[in-house]
Amino acid sequence: MKSFNPQLSPTKERVIVVMPAYNAAKTLKLTYNDLPHHSVDGVILVDDGSRDKTVGIAQELGLKVFVHRRNLGYGGNQKTCYLEALKDGASIVVMVHPDYQYDPTLLPEIIRPIKERRCDIVFGSRMKGLSAYKQGMPWWKYMANVTLTWLENKVFGLQLSEFHTGYRAYRQEALSSVNFLANSDNFIFDQEIVAQFVAAGLRIDEIHVPTRYFPEASSASFWASMVYGLSIIWLLIRFILHQRGIWRSQQFICHSLRYQSIEAVD
Repeated sequence: MKSFNPQLSPTKERVIVVMPAYNAAKTLKLTYNDLPHHSVDGVILVDDGSRDKTVGIAQELGLKVFVHRRNLGYGGNQKTCYLEALKDGASIVVMVHPDYQYDPTLLPEIIRPIKERRCDIVFGSRMKGLSAYKQGMPWWKYMANVTLTWLENKVFGLQLSEFHTGYRAYRQEALSSVNFLANSDNFIFDQEIVAQFVAAGLRIDEIHVPTRYFPEASSASFWASMVYGLSIIWLLIRFILHQRGIWRSQQFICHSLRYQSIEAVD
């Protein structure tokens, strides 16, 4: 397994798009073609054991492709994405889902606050501006999103419109300062890394992004969403206990790490 030291002060801003992919053959080309390529220095796709032609299409498009030998889960996929982007010298990392649910053309807008040094992390929010419910989000998902976001804002001391978006941009120093490898390989990874950013005192901003709901777009089932919601509540309890010094967790303590690559084939 290879190790590396992140470059803490890149001489030139390098924007790397990472795509955590699983069975995205029907939408990958659409997503890639809509990227504003003049604003992107490289695209990395990490395939998490797809059973369709995702890898072949990604290779035809000229993406830098990494394939997990087995399915690691959404969080495990992101870990490889961020490791490989940091190894590639990224100063800004943007996660774009290849399922075409989020608008890739808005990438310049999502990285602008980071380039202007106004924040360290930017979320593309479906709840800011036109409601995601009016754009097709199932009502039960909408209500869960609103409720969990309210809870997370209370615990984290923030005022965001949404925490559960998959469209995100990170300053390299933000990713390098938290131990994201300690997080879950499942969907709760997205909220665990937010807790780590809050514990590290990093600045989070958001912009409105429209979203699309259609059969090919990835979507968790009702029961998977229930497990996800309960996992968030448990995360918030652990975070409160950590912040109050009752039950300290290494997961929420800032680390400057020499990351090790997760096993993958490029």
